[in-house]
Amino acid sequence: MSGSGWTSTSMPYLAPRAAGAGDAWAEEAAGAGRLGTQRIVHAGEVAATAGVAAMLGLAEGSPVVVRRRVIELDGEPTELTDTYYPVEIAAGTALAATAKISGGAVTLLAALGHTGVRVVENVTARPPTAEEREQLRLGVGEPVLQLARTTYDAADRAIQADVMLMPSGRQQLQYEIRIG
Repeated sequence: MSGSGWTSTSMPYLAPRAAGAGDAWAEEAAGAGRLGTQRIVHAGEVAATAGVAAMLGLAEGSPVVVRRRVIELDGEPTELTDTYYPVEIAAGTALAATAKISGGAVTLLAALGHTGVRVVENVTARPPTAEEREQLRLGVGEPVLQLARTTYDAADRAIQADVMLMPSGRQQLQYEIRIG
């Protein structure tokens, strides 16, 4: 944590969790003496936008499964996360439903035979839409950080695309890169 904001690292969210392990976000927040929760506000099949299609290597308009969540820290919205999956991977699974997934989606993906080995993240800043401003309880003129993450399997196939929006004044992104 940094000041009143939150320092986010990607690593805890990229690897499958041990059997019976809880939610990575809840555990990370609890480790800092805070309460991390999430609400799944939608799950199901949608047509891929141009951006999501590019991330997943699909044609625009292709069907994908999305899970839309509001991530909360101590009861306050801190992130809006939309996670997309190719329908061949997610249709008919818990990824296409609104119930929480034991151990998280990455753990379920691994159980389904889809383990990520490479991740590409792109971070940008932009003004929020009116709906995003309301959902994140932002002040007028307060920008958001957008983190777009694509996870690839050993065959270099995109298996998951995340688009995360965070209040820029309440979030810090921290990266650790291992060389060699």
